[in-house]
Amino acid sequence: MTGNGGRGSGSLLAISDLHVAYAENKKIANCLRPASDDDWLIVAGDVGELSTDIEWALTALSERFAKVIWAPGNHELWTPRDDPLQLRGQDRYDHLVELCRSLGVLTPEDPYAVWEGRGGPVTVAPLFVLYDYTFRAPGTTTKQESLAVAYDKGIVCSDEFLLHPDPYPTRDAWCRARVARTERRLQECDPDLPTVLVNHFPLIRENTGLLHHQEFAQWCGTVRTADWHRRFRAEAVVYGHLHIPRTTWHDGVRFEEVSVGYPREWRRPAHPRTGLRRILPGTPPDAAMAPGPEKVRRA
Repeated sequence: MTGNGGRGSGSLLAISDLHVAYAENKKIANCLRPASDDDWLIVAGDVGELSTDIEWALTALSERFAKVIWAPGNHELWTPRDDPLQLRGQDRYDHLVELCRSLGVLTPEDPYAVWEGRGGPVTVAPLFVLYDYTFRAPGTTTKQESLAVAYDKGIVCSDEFLLHPDPYPTRDAWCRARVARTERRLQECDPDLPTVLVNHFPLIRENTGLLHHQEFAQWCGTVRTADWHRRFRAEAVVYGHLHIPRTTWHDGVRFEEVSVGYPREWRRPAHPRTGLRRILPGTPPDAAMAPGPEKVRRA
């Protein structure tokens, strides 16, 4: 157990999909500030693609908030040609974990922290689970069929070209290994404490229902995590990736999609307000944010 949250006036806050390579998004990240010296911040992935951008953003946020907790997104795991860091797969992830540790940022590889501020105590568990193509395209029953439909329609995630699973043979094999490792760690958590589960990708298929192109859902999670919010006593589940910020409830558990997204998305008049989301203390079900009308094809 690491770094308990204070019992003062602080809040457990969250954001994801900052994508700071965009100047407008970098300005948003640069303006993020705690309201209290006791505030913690969850960063649920997709800070950026370039290692230099990721380091800049996490350094800045770690200097402002009492504690920062990071779960990786798919974009952090990309190996762009113009990135000075040309590590791939597990090696890239390990490098980012060490970067976070040098900044005092908690990762999925560290002991889970306990938030003891308002709404606590709860175990805050950042996860790295990936996806395994089991959120399949409608009408398909196998990974091969699902991918074929997506490719035929031109709905293909850039991960297919930029997210390398080394040393695993496939991304879904890496996902299976991560699910097994993460499940063991969650089973070891204090059974008397509820949890806040943090994963870049949705833990349940229902969260992908607003995607305009359902073929994209196969790059959004795994059916292996469908019951984790119940099994592991989730007070809330925090995720991003979809660029559809909203609050939903499933089995009495609050799910918070906390992404900023791309400027072309958040500039739309009907898009929900971009900014920090308060996870704890929480809000009752009747105060949940209604889903916005905009639908996206890409995350």
